[in-house]
Amino acid sequence: MEPLTWTGSIAFLNPLLMIALAVLLLSILVWIIASIFLPEQQIVVNPDGSVSSGGGVRGLIQLVLHYSFLASVGLAVAYLVLGILMGTGAGIIGAISQQFLPVWVALIIMFAMSIAFKRRLGLYGKLYDSPIGMIGFGLVMFWVFTGIFGALDLIVTHDPLTQISGMKNKVPGTPLPNLEDGEYAWYLLGGDNLARDVFSRMVKGAWVVVQIAPLATMFAFMVGITLGLPAGYYGGRFDTFLSFLANLILAFPVILLFYLLVTPEIVATGVPNYMAAVLFVFPILFIGVLLNSRYYTRPNFRTPLLIGVLGVAIWLYLSLISTGGYIINTEAYRIWGLPTYLDLFDIPGGILVVFVSVVFVNSPTVFRIVRGLALDIKTRDYVAAAQTRGEGPWYIMLWEILPNARGPLIVDFCLRIGYTTILLGTLGFFGLGLPPESPDWGSTINEGRKLLSIYLHPALPPAFALLSLVLGLNLLADGLREESLKD
Repeated sequence: MEPLTWTGSIAFLNPLLMIALAVLLLSILVWIIASIFLPEQQIVVNPDGSVSSGGGVRGLIQLVLHYSFLASVGLAVAYLVLGILMGTGAGIIGAISQQFLPVWVALIIMFAMSIAFKRRLGLYGKLYDSPIGMIGFGLVMFWVFTGIFGALDLIVTHDPLTQISGMKNKVPGTPLPNLEDGEYAWYLLGGDNLARDVFSRMVKGAWVVVQIAPLATMFAFMVGITLGLPAGYYGGRFDTFLSFLANLILAFPVILLFYLLVTPEIVATGVPNYMAAVLFVFPILFIGVLLNSRYYTRPNFRTPLLIGVLGVAIWLYLSLISTGGYIINTEAYRIWGLPTYLDLFDIPGGILVVFVSVVFVNSPTVFRIVRGLALDIKTRDYVAAAQTRGEGPWYIMLWEILPNARGPLIVDFCLRIGYTTILLGTLGFFGLGLPPESPDWGSTINEGRKLLSIYLHPALPPAFALLSLVLGLNLLADGLREESLKD
């Protein structure tokens, strides 16, 4: 079987794309120079009262920039569409485009539905008025859908842990030497130094990030909000004590603290399990106080609601921190947890340690942000009005202050997921936390960089995936910030 080239039978598009990209880069460079040395465009008032800018050199440069960008995007879409239609006939790009077909369909449906009903979707709907926000959201959701469909084995071409003889460090598009029935015929992005499929490992690595980064960030926000709101609202010694603890944690370099928490010696002592038992209580406290403060005046409805919700929350909490029926299971002692027949899921030890470390490291920063917002918002008139009505402190904190702090918190949430993604990649790169055979992007980059001077293909795909996801999160945060400022 013949190896695949990158573009196959659609190679005729390559010169067009090169020309479009060259013109785009040149126009960007000229536009930067022109913005420094050429005068501003003249503003012209038309007879009908409308305002327009004059043309000139800068106008011409912007026109070239605009159309070269559209041409580049159009050609990229042409590669994608022709690749989906032609599959391996369009080379590696076509085969990869076809493998990602479930992701493209999910993205199209999501964007079409969201744009159609965006005026009813609040801040999320307003995101579609921001081109930067839409691009960032598209990049993020691409990898989210990739992780989900990859976990369902709808995208991967091979088992990410399977080693196939003769495929060690093979270049992208190399066919398998001894093809079996039902087996995909090529390593689309080549093989790594252990003869595993780089493409499948990149896809599976997205699922690791999708599982850990958003959930860990959400737990960190639960901790930060639960402690930051009362600290900012009450002040005094309580605020001083919590601020001192937060500053104490933040005094350590993040990477060093992260490195310390996931070392095998610390894990063997059971410290991460203790931390999980403490930190994972905060979501239960947050939900309980939130519902109690909202329905405090309706005890007949509040009591059964709290019993049901907190019962499920405590069950999930015990399932989360229990492994094999134990909360702590070391050589020295054991602490019983949830019985195995009630344990909904067992989190692998490595993932639990990384999860706890992310929550612990991010919580102090979230605490300081929430505390600062609470200090500012508690002086507003609507807070004074709620106090005059006789509302309780927790009602004011959770239903008056927190909703009015949502803009900065949502933006920080997106940025913090990006930071968490980088931290996960850093841990994987150093071989800490997750198992060595894990297909997470950091571990894959570390394995690929050992032969980077000879073989580029094992390290570049996961590195590009990590870069594009973090870029998407940053652009999404910029779009959300832009729209939240319009409220």
